Amino acid sequence: MTENTDLLIRQTIQHLNVSLTAIMFATVVWIPLGIFLHYNDQVARAVLGGAGMVLTIPSLAMFPLLIPVLGIGELPAITALVLYSALPMTRNTYIGLRDIDSAMLRAGKGLGMTDRQLMLRVKLPKALPVIFAGVRHAAILVVGITTVAAFFGAGGLGRSIFRGIELYNTDQVIGATIVVALIAICIDYGLYGIQRQLPGGKQGGH
Repeated sequence: MTENTDLLIRQTIQHLNVSLTAIMFATVVWIPLGIFLHYNDQVARAVLGGAGMVLTIPSLAMFPLLIPVLGIGELPAITALVLYSALPMTRNTYIGLRDIDSAMLRAGKGLGMTDRQLMLRVKLPKALPVIFAGVRHAAILVVGITTVAAFFGAGGLGRSIFRGIELYNTDQVIGATIVVALIAICIDYGLYGIQRQLPGGKQGGH
């Protein structure tokens, strides 16, 4: 194994670690928030508007904003990536739950279902394809932005890309970029595979 190959493997593992950690935390935070928001449209508009504003902040500006508070390394990178995931995850959860056929909900209530039972047995299974589309969108976004996070001490494949640019090494830039793209594709297909195994998940296409 050459030194360059060993370096690429280590950077790929770092890239995966930062990306998957951010996706995990984002899912835990933003999907429950989307569930909460679908009960209150006014709050939803304000929150989604704020999440949209966060997404417009360039990553090269976001990371420096967090460094004075969180330092450099993985923590500010993961925090920024979680913030960037807010809009696709929260919005898709909110929309997926809001757009469920009202007749279906009335039928559930007619059968004596509680709000909790309606959520678990009707709303979430029906909204699952839309929710997972948001998660997958956020995951691809996270993998790409993690490349920039390497510039601020988070590690990952961005180091090879930036180093290749500095040295005018096109092969190094292209190689690392291809690996980033492959990571995004693999995570997307992995999430799609999980979606297909969940109740109602087979309703959504790839």
